[in-house]
Amino acid sequence: MNRLLRSTAILTLLAVPVFAQQEDTPGPTGEPEAAAPETGVPASEEAAPEPEAADADDAPAEPAEAGAEGDAAPARDAAEPDTAEDDAAASEEPSADSAEAASEDTPAEPESETAQARPSSDAKVPASGPGWPSFHGQVSGAKYSPLDQITPENVGELELAWRLETGDVSDGSGDLPATVWSATPIYANDLLYIGTPFYRVLAVDPATGEEVWSFDSQSTLEALTQPALKNRGVAYWEAAEPVEGEACQRIVYLGTMDAQLFALDADDGALCEDFADGGVLDVNQWNTVNDRWPLSLLQPPTIVDDHVIIGWAGNDWDWAEAPPGSVFSVNAQTGELEWTFDTIPEEIRERTGTANVWTAMSADEERGIVYLPVASPSPNYWGGNRTEDIPYATSTTALDIETGEVIWSRQWVHHDIWDYDINSAPTLMDITVDGEEIPALMQATKMGFLFVVNRETGEDIWPIEERAVPAGDIEGERYPPTQPFPTVPAPLIDQSTLPDVWPLADIASFGECSALWDEMQYAGMYQPPTTEGAGAGAYPNSAGVVQWGGVGFDPERQLAVVNLSHVVQYIQLYEREEYDRINGEAGPGESGFHPQTGAPYGMSLKTALNRWGMPCWKPPFGELAAIDMSTGEIVWRKPFGSSQRYGFYMPEMWGSPTIGGPAVTASGLIFIGATMDAKVRAYDLQTGEELWEDLTEAPSVSNPAIYEHDGAQYVAFVSGGNSILKPSVGDMVSVYRLPVE
Repeated sequence: MNRLLRSTAILTLLAVPVFAQQEDTPGPTGEPEAAAPETGVPASEEAAPEPEAADADDAPAEPAEAGAEGDAAPARDAAEPDTAEDDAAASEEPSADSAEAASEDTPAEPESETAQARPSSDAKVPASGPGWPSFHGQVSGAKYSPLDQITPENVGELELAWRLETGDVSDGSGDLPATVWSATPIYANDLLYIGTPFYRVLAVDPATGEEVWSFDSQSTLEALTQPALKNRGVAYWEAAEPVEGEACQRIVYLGTMDAQLFALDADDGALCEDFADGGVLDVNQWNTVNDRWPLSLLQPPTIVDDHVIIGWAGNDWDWAEAPPGSVFSVNAQTGELEWTFDTIPEEIRERTGTANVWTAMSADEERGIVYLPVASPSPNYWGGNRTEDIPYATSTTALDIETGEVIWSRQWVHHDIWDYDINSAPTLMDITVDGEEIPALMQATKMGFLFVVNRETGEDIWPIEERAVPAGDIEGERYPPTQPFPTVPAPLIDQSTLPDVWPLADIASFGECSALWDEMQYAGMYQPPTTEGAGAGAYPNSAGVVQWGGVGFDPERQLAVVNLSHVVQYIQLYEREEYDRINGEAGPGESGFHPQTGAPYGMSLKTALNRWGMPCWKPPFGELAAIDMSTGEIVWRKPFGSSQRYGFYMPEMWGSPTIGGPAVTASGLIFIGATMDAKVRAYDLQTGEELWEDLTEAPSVSNPAIYEHDGAQYVAFVSGGNSILKPSVGDMVSVYRLPVE
């Protein structure tokens, strides 16, 4: 090895981290081998043309996208079965409380009476305003601000307005578990509300960061369902006509890992005595089947009108039998249960579980619809105990907000044995396609697919095709013959083949990476888990191409913005006796060995690294992209962020894995953290040019918030870190504005 190569390898060893795994619900992804006709996936050399990078001099060649060539399938009704064998099973619609009659391998048929009674609306989404009253800015999930004081021309002048350190942080070396803090600040009621991973709420002055009030839930600080203490913030509600002088006309909600939902008066932080039991709702009272752990409330609930809609997170990979998926709606002021939606058929709930909603939801308030991104069932990598249909698993499901009844549902993975949870709130958008204005919904996925449907009916806007996928070799398992593939937009990465081995990592490890590629089985994204060789290649990785931050959308320019990751992992199944003999340990970020207790197979999930911890696959490791939603075509994409560790930064042409999402402004800016290098950035929405950056103490894995207060526009970032990116934690809130004249 010559001196230059040796120096580069050493620097890379120091700088590139051990990529860890998924957060609340892990899961790898990938696509059938493009060249094999039986998979029904186009060959990679026939993929869609590569988009031009915004800065061609700095960007490496873009990866080929998995194409959608050939005859386009006609748009089909949401009720049409995906395969002929499912016609009979799809003919009967499950109720909100039971999915027992529907077919898992088809989208659930819309309830005709509900759907016909649903009035159409001319209301545009995202709804806009100067505040940031919910996790995504709006319940539409668009992460859009109509503010235009900060522009592409002056964003370079942004300066720190104030910075706050909460003190609620742990690196796991002491008595407390490590913290993973992903809270988006909420601006409402002329205050900024911040939830912490110690399950406290801070209400601060939006212009100065000075504390106005605080609340401590006194919750137990134990990692009951997660490997770390986690919090994604708080939710806010206010009465349509607040009664002055009465308490709790404006309420802040905080959830805890032990399944308690606190309701606080937004004015002073006092408990709302009329809500549930003196201001605290015990959500775990509804945990009655396979109650191995509490229904952890890590994501703030979704607020729609006077409804507080609650999902929950759990403990993946360790149990075959787990609490079955359920979503609850309670009254905003009383906490009284209004309806429950169960995702798993009643007759099989006791021998499986999860298929829960652990991430944010979105809603169309005018149409009265809430949209659920539903996760996969347990156990995650073996489905022999649940070969029956579970039609709402790994789906986007639309419910009537008032009743919890199903309006439509689309399943994005049939019989999920890859843990391909739908991990982000769908983004609602009004788009114009071929001259027609369409109320649309875009569902980003771990697989790197962006499914786009009519949000009233669930019908395709651009064709979504069922394509053949490979079968596996595990006795007693079920292997669906096809899976859904969107044709437009094109997949964000080429899932038909593993990325090329990175020569630098291969040389530095004396060929370890090449050997691993030879030992992995990979016939595309839906390569089933196996006991053979090094196991099944998992590309995309368990955290996903798109993580829970989701997709941003500018309604004026009709541009969608998404950040994405490229990470390779591999899954291996072990027969129970062999797994017990190995007795392997779990790793950071839920990697390593997990027992899937109650299943005949334990499993391991590992990232494809060489002996020095260098990624074996070629960069880029992360990108940022913009998509024209009138055509579904990518406008620009570029490597995003820097891989970093121990103070060393890798070239930006390599990019960084990302966690967290973007926020978009009417002036044409993208604000985003999300990268390993702990920087926060602003980009030009139309060109992808980076216009501003600043360094914080840890990766800002939360979505930013944008708000106006006393005539000034602010951008707020929470820098809490996440072990998936690197072992760095923080407790910092950084808020920026233009200079005060």
